[in-house]
Amino acid sequence: MTAPTTRHSAVLADNLHRGWLLDRLALYLNRPADSIDPTVPLAEFGMDSVAALSLCGDLEDQFGLYVEPTLLWDHPTVESLVGYMAVEIPRVAEGNR
Repeated sequence: MTAPTTRHSAVLADNLHRGWLLDRLALYLNRPADSIDPTVPLAEFGMDSVAALSLCGDLEDQFGLYVEPTLLWDHPTVESLVGYMAVEIPRVAEGNR
């Protein structure tokens, strides 16, 4: 058995982050996770400021990230948020907050 490549590890991490994010969003949006199109702005699904701030808190608690309250304004889709997570989570894990 060979060790996973860096690219493979990144894809796996993105999929894990996407699954976690979709599960959290499904809770806040009161809809099935598989009904959330990752390319559609979350505001179109009814994401409000209270849910957005709650999600920011979840990201801080789950991944040790410090996020600005404007995170969903800057990253309005699941795809954009996963991209943000792909950069920031490894940075925090390495101790480079």
